[in-house]
Amino acid sequence: MEGKQLKKLMVGMALTATLATAVTPGFGSIGGNQGKAYAATVTYKVAASKLNVRSGAGTNYGIIGSVVKDQTLSVVSKSGSWYKINYSGRTGYVSSDYVQASGTTTPPAESTTYTVTASTLNVRSGAGTNYASIGSVTKGQKLAVVSKSGSWYKINYSGRTGYVSSDYVQASGTTTAPTTSPAESTAYTVTASTLNVRSGAGTSYASIGSVTKGQKLSVVSKSGSWYKINYNGRTGYVSSDYVQASATASPKLVVDSFKTLGNAQQVILVTADNYDTKSAKIQTFEKADGKWKQVLTANGVLGQKGFALSKKEGDMESPTGKYTIGTAFGRYANPGTKLPYRKITANDVWVDDSKSSLYNTWQQKPANGRWTGAENMDIPAYDYGFVINYNESRTPGKGSAIFFHVGTNYTAGCTATSKEQVVSILKWLNPEKNPVIIQSPVSELDKY
Repeated sequence: MEGKQLKKLMVGMALTATLATAVTPGFGSIGGNQGKAYAATVTYKVAASKLNVRSGAGTNYGIIGSVVKDQTLSVVSKSGSWYKINYSGRTGYVSSDYVQASGTTTPPAESTTYTVTASTLNVRSGAGTNYASIGSVTKGQKLAVVSKSGSWYKINYSGRTGYVSSDYVQASGTTTAPTTSPAESTAYTVTASTLNVRSGAGTSYASIGSVTKGQKLSVVSKSGSWYKINYNGRTGYVSSDYVQASATASPKLVVDSFKTLGNAQQVILVTADNYDTKSAKIQTFEKADGKWKQVLTANGVLGQKGFALSKKEGDMESPTGKYTIGTAFGRYANPGTKLPYRKITANDVWVDDSKSSLYNTWQQKPANGRWTGAENMDIPAYDYGFVINYNESRTPGKGSAIFFHVGTNYTAGCTATSKEQVVSILKWLNPEKNPVIIQSPVSELDKY
């Protein structure tokens, strides 16, 4: 019944669905704006004596029934050239080629379905693998996606907010992504004396409360002329006509206060709460167009005894200070770093014999009397990493073999984090941007 020939023969069948009615605005006292009309009533008329209702948006889907001339239906949304309708208590689809719509409102685009493709996918507390896992979802599970941020979906998860990697979620439907969240650097302020908060994006929805002039709103996303907000622990909607969106000053980064960076345009910052803790916070920053931006935050570890006030060979402490970045290394092929890269072999060692002329250098076995002590490089901790250029003068006893490498417990004096984060940082580092690494207790960052 959906052919073009039939369309020419069919006239005048009405199917009416009221999507929005002319009403006063969704707010209280707003001065001269009271009584402003919104979208008018919309009707849908079908130009066929009989029109098939199908189980999906296409003629390849099965017929689940039919509608006839002048029958009234409820239109839910539009998907391409098909209307999604409520039909006898279930969902159906009819061709829009035989439906005449009159009025000013177009039915909303059909929602996108988000389905997990991984066998198990972590749900995290923030948009990144450095955030804690708060649970998991499994293959085939449908997700309630709120918005997308980079390669992460923000979802409703067991009554709270969670984030999942979009790499393991299949989006299907007519829209490619959910409504984008407003920038976090924007402030949203109520301008009306009283503004109704509604249960949906329209004045036809019930008021669930109100906000007042000058109040700051927690905006999730924007849909047409309505802001979706967090309101007293639930979702609400307010008219954007009475909300002022203004840019706020970007939060100041710790590197903005540093005075010793010179021409460095990339910084790895390793901090700890005090000298005695082995737990560290790792942050990376990059300068572009004269402005610093944060790239990554991750958990890391230091030497077993924390930071060193004065580093000595074998003290199990990590040196504080600012250092340049040396050679990248690994037991496998170059993962994509721009740094000079050296693949570790079974004979590679780092000399830690303070009496050797080769102290604090990368050498190969056999020793042949050149040293009495050296650290084996062919170990899992050195799957990937880079040399921190510490004690370049090779002062005997001041410490050797100081690396940034793979590890999650503690080190003998290096800095470590997960393999995933090490590889990510290696790929990011660019020698043309003169990268440096700063290691310090938080209380002493003013030195830099």
